[in-house]
Amino acid sequence: MKRKPPPSPFEAQRKAAQRAALNALKRARRSAEQAGVSLSEWEGEFLDSVGERVKTHGRAFADPEKGAPGQALSAMQGRKLKEITAKAKGEQPRRRWGRGETAGSNRPQDDGDTTGED
Repeated sequence: MKRKPPPSPFEAQRKAAQRAALNALKRARRSAEQAGVSLSEWEGEFLDSVGERVKTHGRAFADPEKGAPGQALSAMQGRKLKEITAKAKGEQPRRRWGRGETAGSNRPQDDGDTTGED
C-alpha cells in the first residue's frame, strides 16, 4: 500500500488557518449564546455565510489584496469577528478613529495672554 506524500508546508498552513477561522466563528456564536447576548440579524448572517465560504472554498474572500495569502479571513472580516466576540463578552465597543475623551489633555492651556508680558 502506497502512502500519500506529506502535504506541503504551505498547504498545511492553509488548512490550519481554515480550522482556526472556523473555530473562531463557532466560539463567537457559542459565547454570544452562553452570555445571552442577542446578535443582530446581520451578525448572525455574517457568521453563517463566512463559515460556509470557509468550509466550501477554504477562505472567505476572493480578492487576494484583501487578506494575507495563507489566511482564511480578510482583514475586515477578522475585524468584524473581533467586534462580534467583544459584543458577546459584554465589552464596550472601541472607538475606531477620531479624538478620544482625553485627546487634548497633554496640550498646554492657553490663557489668552498673547503679549508675553507677566
